[in-house]
Amino acid sequence: MNNLKQLILKVLKADERLWNEDKTELNQTLLLDLVENIDEKIIDLMLQEKELREKFFVKIKDVYVFKTNDFRFFLEENKVDNSYTAYKNRIGLTDGKKFLKDTNDVVLDFPYKDCVLEGGQSTEEGTDTFFEYSEKTGEYEKKQAKRKEIFFNNVLAHDEIDRLFDPKALTNWKRYTKDGEEEVKEIKRDEDGTIKENIIIKGNNLLALHSLKKQFTGKVKLIYIDPPYNTGNDGFKYNDNFNHSTWLTFMKNRLEVARELLRDDGVIFVQCDDNEQAYLKVLMDEVFGENCLVNTICVKMSHLSGVKMSHNDKKLPKIKEYIHAFSKKSSIKINPVFVSTNWKNVLDRYNSYLVVDKENPDDCSKWKVKSLNESFADNNITTEEGRSNFVINNANFIFRTARNKSKQIEKLPNDNIFRKIKTPTGLEKYIYKKEEVLFAFDKLENNDFVEPVGDIWSDIGINNLHNEGAVDFQLGKKPEKLIQRIIEMSTEEGDIVLDYHLGSGTTCAVAHKMGRQYIGIEQMDYIETIACERLKKVIQGEQGGISKSVNWQGGGDFIYFELAKWNETAKEKILACESLEALEKFFDTLYETYFLNYNLKIKEFKEKVLQEENFRNLSLDEQKKIFIAMLDNNQMYVNKTEMTDNKFGISEEDQNLTNQFYNNEK
Repeated sequence: MNNLKQLILKVLKADERLWNEDKTELNQTLLLDLVENIDEKIIDLMLQEKELREKFFVKIKDVYVFKTNDFRFFLEENKVDNSYTAYKNRIGLTDGKKFLKDTNDVVLDFPYKDCVLEGGQSTEEGTDTFFEYSEKTGEYEKKQAKRKEIFFNNVLAHDEIDRLFDPKALTNWKRYTKDGEEEVKEIKRDEDGTIKENIIIKGNNLLALHSLKKQFTGKVKLIYIDPPYNTGNDGFKYNDNFNHSTWLTFMKNRLEVARELLRDDGVIFVQCDDNEQAYLKVLMDEVFGENCLVNTICVKMSHLSGVKMSHNDKKLPKIKEYIHAFSKKSSIKINPVFVSTNWKNVLDRYNSYLVVDKENPDDCSKWKVKSLNESFADNNITTEEGRSNFVINNANFIFRTARNKSKQIEKLPNDNIFRKIKTPTGLEKYIYKKEEVLFAFDKLENNDFVEPVGDIWSDIGINNLHNEGAVDFQLGKKPEKLIQRIIEMSTEEGDIVLDYHLGSGTTCAVAHKMGRQYIGIEQMDYIETIACERLKKVIQGEQGGISKSVNWQGGGDFIYFELAKWNETAKEKILACESLEALEKFFDTLYETYFLNYNLKIKEFKEKVLQEENFRNLSLDEQKKIFIAMLDNNQMYVNKTEMTDNKFGISEEDQNLTNQFYNNEK
């Protein structure tokens, strides 16, 4: 991009209107005005340069048409005084030309919508680390700055995006079983070639999703994600004034590839809160289609207690979150879900008791009806336990009625006589007072009354979550019962479940216990210390969460691997240096070959910092730490096509397993 900008500046030097007297400052405002008016001189200058012609013009027959919007976008992205600042947080519902009030054709429009945001993070806070000498303390102090995100434009950066999305080399393979860690010797597949492994991947989730595409496109039944909510305290802290826009770009890039991975009958559940749920709903309408909305579910996620109550004089305390559920295709089926309910809740509606004539039990016209309370009294039942047992044991005699508008029922007399009819479809129904009879027995399952689940979930267990999975996770662990319900609704045993914001590993832990195949992706280092440790405990038979309800006894396995980091070799060479002189000698290779933090002033570090007595007096270990901190830990992934290059240090075993994973695809 910098080379292209320099080329534009060079070409435009020929137009004196655009420059100050010394030709050192370009008037970009004037340039944009002239471009908007298709200025002949500027268009002709750019048309004569092959690279600019290929980037900013499209050839239609024998005529070149200037792509004004692409050129404007490029200038605004690459100018010092970024003009987007004037439109900070300007997000509106538009059809590309008009606002919502002027049209019914609505899409979510936002800056960077047509860009790709890698969205990597060096730390949980989304910051990069660097070291700076302090005159006050006389030491090099560790500092942090928000990382500088790169927005790759889909139109202007084809090569960069293609390279970004290429399948990555895979390293550090391990298999975990009940017997512990084992070497991965082969990757299991079923008869049609689909990988049949539980997989945990460490690496940037956007790049990992694209690396999964050829092997898993159209094969994932369920995706559940709990992404950062963009609250300002959840790890989504990027160096951008368009906070909403950055988050939406981040989500859109990943949702688009996630949709490709889903089966035609697949579904995706995305959990969020009030900060972005409205924007997210419209974004998912666009990515999946408005007719593919399954439900927006409201989930009770906390209690009316704690810090949130200190502001209840300003607004109602927030105890809910949302889950937007979308299908890949508009016509799918979900498994109805039922939950246990107290027998008293049943009696709120099922409060009539049927007395069958013992001498003529099959003659329903002789049946009588009394209230359930009268039946309790007749049977001298006075305790809670007695009432509960009576209701369960007599559920096929306890009933309620519901209106049925069929003409067959409407013709019947309105009296107190039970009638049995057969519908045109062959179903037998009982009728009482011109209404259909519904027995409490239909609500009984395994001696427990149940009721169907709607789109408000207030029964999810949210107490003592810190104990679930026997791991501690401060960033918002989700209840196993929540994931269990989602998996029950949308999958069968053996189906593939994907979570590309793995966090503490709840999704994969529940999928493992429920006999589903799973893929989990997480970039942060805690994937090994939290998510993998949790899954190891699951394999050993851990009894928290849903274990008892699904009779979990342990077993199974999963494989772990990482996207190969580009700078891993640099890190190893830094650690291998035996002196400051060796580090200094390596520095030229470091900045010429590898990706460094954006905030590193290379010339100043080389010519000044390396020569300072304070730096030279540091221990070799401290000097190495400073060198390692220069490396950008996000942009360091090796493409599969380049993994045989010895400079990346990828072992033959990892290369062979990488080829196995991609099924030796070219």
